[in-house]
Amino acid sequence: MLIPAPLLASLLPLLILCRETFSQYSSDQCSWKGSGLTHEGHTRDVEQVYLRCSQGSLEWLYPTGAIIVNLRPNTLSPAAARLSVCIKPTTDSSGTNVYLDRNGKLRLLLQEQEQAQGKVHCFGIQEGAIFIEAIPRTDISRRITAFQYELVSDRLGADANSVGAHCQPCSDAEILLAVCTSDFVARGKINKVVQEEEHSSITVEMSRLYRQKTQVFVSGGVRGRRWTGRIKMSVHCGVRSGEGEFLFTGTVRFGEAWMGCAPRYKDFLRLYQEAQQQGTNPCHVDTD
Repeated sequence: MLIPAPLLASLLPLLILCRETFSQYSSDQCSWKGSGLTHEGHTRDVEQVYLRCSQGSLEWLYPTGAIIVNLRPNTLSPAAARLSVCIKPTTDSSGTNVYLDRNGKLRLLLQEQEQAQGKVHCFGIQEGAIFIEAIPRTDISRRITAFQYELVSDRLGADANSVGAHCQPCSDAEILLAVCTSDFVARGKINKVVQEEEHSSITVEMSRLYRQKTQVFVSGGVRGRRWTGRIKMSVHCGVRSGEGEFLFTGTVRFGEAWMGCAPRYKDFLRLYQEAQQQGTNPCHVDTD
């Protein structure tokens, strides 16, 4: 059926509005890329950005004015209120200051010069939205603000400035649960420990890889039965290279492996077999 031209003309503004509304509030948007040039003449405008995924990225070219980034999980549950948000700026990110906005009150999170360090900064999801304000300049042609973000469990600690800032022994129950829920689980040994300014980095060789969320450990050796990689942890953990095998578990954040529970494999095996006899294991692990 053909729509008369006068009626089509009257509906056109409504159709454009619906298209723009859907684009702005799309619930499955993980990443956002925008330009300050689109509202350069209205530098007082504050654009709302909605990102509803567990991880993604933001890139704001030629920033002018300000944007508010609302990060939300893609599922609703009581546990969502206890999530932490971690952001990692790119080393060439510049042109803005980053704040937390809670009910109109701003708290500085990252100054422009701090973004170039590329460090991970975390905060509780209830602490507010991310308010990114452009620094007024006559020349904005080379300014780009960009960062990755991830929503993580509160176990990592929203008060930490970097992922893996804390180090504490795991209880028997935590070890068994870590095997079931960690981003990576592997059996292997420590070949080398490198002490860096804010964390330790250990080189590991795995004899068995049970699971990895992303490819942080690469295959090698005879018939691909060995895996190698690096795992980061706090310098306060005092890890050392030595004899014996460990069961490594942990999280993957921004493409890097961070240590969780790491008992000696013989201790884990004893613990697992005892729990198996009692029927209290949260999941099955092939220990043959």
